[in-house]
Amino acid sequence: MIHTVKAGETLSQIARDYRTPLSSIIAANPGINPNVLYIGQQIVIPGFPDPNTIPYKIDISTENRWLRLYKDNILQKQYPIAVGRMLHDTPIGNFIIINKAPNPGGPFGTMWMSLSKEHYGIHGTNDPSSIGHAVSRGCIRMHNQDVEELARIVPIGTGVFIHP
Repeated sequence: MIHTVKAGETLSQIARDYRTPLSSIIAANPGINPNVLYIGQQIVIPGFPDPNTIPYKIDISTENRWLRLYKDNILQKQYPIAVGRMLHDTPIGNFIIINKAPNPGGPFGTMWMSLSKEHYGIHGTNDPSSIGHAVSRGCIRMHNQDVEELARIVPIGTGVFIHP
């Protein structure tokens, strides 16, 4: 998996985003200076497949409040979602699913899928009436049966594009 450095990112934060030890990232990138990154720099993140080798892609619109699942660039399904509320915006950009945790407890419903952005994920909810609204702390909320279905379909490493 290749990560492209964005403005303001540090190697330590990138390691936290991918839940990958900093030492593993440094080892996978010989010659890298962990204290000097530049915008557009390509960094190998070990342990994840190249998202381009996965037939699935997830496209999320925060304004329209939908999540679309594509396989081989063909729309398979569209799901309603809830997104971040004021002061807790859902992050915009390209991410990947880095892990899955069934029954995470609390307000996260019956499934949690972490994104490659620390503290953010796609998850179920214990409040189905919140779907369709801007109410979360930045995560993508789905109906429990929808997030369970999605988690059964997409593998770790699936690309997630979040936009307005």
